[in-house]
Amino acid sequence: MTDKTIGVLGGMGPEATLDCFGKIIKNTPAKTDQDHLRVVIDSNPAIPDRIAAIVGDGESPVPALIAECRVLEKAGADFIIIPCVTVHVFLSEIQAHSQLPILSIIDAVAEAVCRKIPEARTIGLMGTIATIQGGLFQKRLAEESINTLLPDRAAQAKIIDAIKDIKDIRSPRTRSEITAALIEAARSLINKKPEGARAIIAGCTEIPLALGQEHLPVPYFDALTILARAAIRRAGRTPVDLNRSN
Repeated sequence: MTDKTIGVLGGMGPEATLDCFGKIIKNTPAKTDQDHLRVVIDSNPAIPDRIAAIVGDGESPVPALIAECRVLEKAGADFIIIPCVTVHVFLSEIQAHSQLPILSIIDAVAEAVCRKIPEARTIGLMGTIATIQGGLFQKRLAEESINTLLPDRAAQAKIIDAIKDIKDIRSPRTRSEITAALIEAARSLINKKPEGARAIIAGCTEIPLALGQEHLPVPYFDALTILARAAIRRAGRTPVDLNRSN
C-alpha cells in the first residue's frame, strides 16, 4: 500500500509547526531518508489571530485557512493536520470547504487518553482562553465519561503568559523560568480539592516546547506528539514505540 502524504497547515505558531514536523520524523519508523513519509508544510504566520476572533471581535481566520487547505491539496497532500489547538474551534467550517480530510487534534488526544489510561475519570486541561471557552476538549472527553478540570484564574494567567513568552523570541524570561510557571499551573490542577487531575493535557501546541512528562508526577498528554503519531497512522505506518509516547 502506498503511503499517504501528510499536509501540515502551520504557522500558528511557527515554532510549534517546526516541532510538529520534528515529532513526525522522530516517530516514523525509518532507517534511511527514503523510509520517511512525504510531508507538505505550509507555514503561514499571517493567518488572523484565532483568539481575537473567538473571544473578541477579531477578523475570522476561516477564509485564510480554507485557502491554505487548497494550497496543500494542490501540493499533493492526502490529508491535513493543523498543529494549533485553538483553530479547531473553526474545524467544522474549514472542513466543509476542504476537499481533503482534516485530522482532529481533539479526537486524537481523546483516543490517546482512552488507550493509555482507560480508568481515568478526571483530567486537567492547560490551554489558551479560547480553547478553554470553546469547550472542545471538555465535550469530547465527556463522551468518554471523563471530567475535565480547568485552571483557576491565577493558574490560567500563568499559562497564558507562558504561551506568549514561548512565542516571543525576545521574551524577558528564560525557557526554564517559563517551565517553572507551567509546572506550578499544572500542579494546581493535580492538587485541586476534593479530587485533583489524574493526568494533564497540554492543550496548546506551544506548551510542550517548555513542559514535558519529566516535569510532572502524573501522565502527561502532549497534544502535538499525539497529533504527529496519529498523522503517521493515517499515512499508513505504525509509529515507533517510544514507551512514553501516546
